[in-house]
Amino acid sequence: MSEQVDVLICGSGSAGLCAAMWLARCGINYKILERQSGPLKNGQADGVQCRTVEIFESFGISEDMLKEAYHVLEIAFWSAAGKEGIQRTHYAADLEPGISHQPHVILNQARINGLMIEGIQHSSGGLEMDYGMQVKTVEVDSVAAKDPTAYCVTTTAVTADGIEKVFESKYVLACDGAHSAVRRSLGFNMIGDSSDAVWGVMDVYVRTDFPDMRKKAVLHSSVGNLMIIPREGDYLVRFYIELEGVAVKDVTFSTLEEQARRIFSPYTVEIVDTVWWSAYSIGQRVADFFTKENRVFLTGDACHTHSPKAGQGMNVSLQDGYNIGWKLAAVLREQAPPTLLDTYVSERQATAHELIEFDRFFTNLFSTSYRQEHGITADDFKNHFVRAGRYTAGQGVRYNKSVLVCPSAVAETLAAHLTVGMRFPSAQVVRLSDAKAMQLIRALPADSRWHVLVFAGDILDDQLARRLSKTASELHAIAQRYTSNDADADSVIQGILVIASDRRKVEQEQVPAFFTPVVGKWKIKCHHKTFADDRSYNSGHGHAYKSYGIDPKHGCLVVVRPDQCEYISDCGICPTDG
Repeated sequence: MSEQVDVLICGSGSAGLCAAMWLARCGINYKILERQSGPLKNGQADGVQCRTVEIFESFGISEDMLKEAYHVLEIAFWSAAGKEGIQRTHYAADLEPGISHQPHVILNQARINGLMIEGIQHSSGGLEMDYGMQVKTVEVDSVAAKDPTAYCVTTTAVTADGIEKVFESKYVLACDGAHSAVRRSLGFNMIGDSSDAVWGVMDVYVRTDFPDMRKKAVLHSSVGNLMIIPREGDYLVRFYIELEGVAVKDVTFSTLEEQARRIFSPYTVEIVDTVWWSAYSIGQRVADFFTKENRVFLTGDACHTHSPKAGQGMNVSLQDGYNIGWKLAAVLREQAPPTLLDTYVSERQATAHELIEFDRFFTNLFSTSYRQEHGITADDFKNHFVRAGRYTAGQGVRYNKSVLVCPSAVAETLAAHLTVGMRFPSAQVVRLSDAKAMQLIRALPADSRWHVLVFAGDILDDQLARRLSKTASELHAIAQRYTSNDADADSVIQGILVIASDRRKVEQEQVPAFFTPVVGKWKIKCHHKTFADDRSYNSGHGHAYKSYGIDPKHGCLVVVRPDQCEYISDCGICPTDG
């Protein structure tokens, strides 16, 4: 007998668990099939870019990550110094100032997965996961796929005991890695190539007199290149080591250990314990298709693979899951038509191709032969590396025009520092109800709601107050149109008000009812949706309007998708359809 489930997730990596976070929060019937016998114990990925920390913050699970992780704050650059070995040439900030309110951190992938599993269990009371399940085939009934209610995908899997199980689902997510069984079953191919460059990687404990072992560091010596990534805790570090003239199959731990010693000279490095090591050749590949009939979707390493040095693999995979999860939930809850799922492919396939091009550039930048051939100096390398920081931080993704992204010339004049199609950045504001200074993004949790932020200016000005009243009335009508009578008024569309007034002169009754909905079991008016761009008692002034490039005399309206991507409109013009 087959088992029916709305969404079957094949693989419990970053993409699969992030998608499951959405589905569990939205009450969607899902199941994860994982071929391993239990949770990941020691993952190979460890770089957590600040965009990923923002995503964890949106799910309310970032605090433990930030407490446990190593925080990357500074990069040290070292270059060859002739017979003297290597010498430090530069220090630089790891992140461009103001790029995010969250840091770049390092934490083992197993722990990152564990945090998501804990988040799923907290939101739904359990985790729908079957371990020891190897997917064999995935088939889509193309005729039945035209019916949105059909369980048209049949997946066959085998347990560790050899027992075959069949699952019928409306949708399947392929989150099963670079050797994806789902991709192979569908007949999709990975397009790209591998280079001759070979790198080794090792997680080790070392005794050393090298002064920057607890900083992210890039070493260019006359005998090769090495990158240091300090790990969580006080002693564990990761080395990425360039190897020349050797095949991956011939690399041994002794090979890596000896090359590390040569690169670090004149400093001494004694490896006293090893957690893990490996060697790999660099390749960049993208799947030729990302979906089958809009019923099976490829995510993560199942559709894009690249080098690990830019720290993008786990992060981009997780963002794939962040993108598809809320869209599947919206379709299954009949809040959006199935055509919404077209945007997963258009958005994430373009992102994958951009990632591959960036990875080629970044890989070449680390290659000794490439730098010599193109005359790239140590100073050039540092400048290229620092400029690439916005992309490696996960803040370079911009989605193109679609039903979900509506760029316009008007938007650029309304909010000069916001870009339609990119994630909505945060700024400090002060909550009107209790004078709490907080990041505005905290008012936009990942709970499947759309967020409408109204920057109304100084509402102590009668003209702006009247304009706000009109805008709030029209927004209220739109929200009612999409909200059932038995649900909270803000359960689908949430209104957030950000004023540029002296908050101590504003009374609660001056805030329109759209921003103070009556909600919850006890039907109490909510006063937590109004904020002032004003000075706080202990945290200074956030200057949110200035940060976003919004004129407080005009204002604007920012619509933020459930995944924190933005659309911008005039504050006095509320779109009523589309």
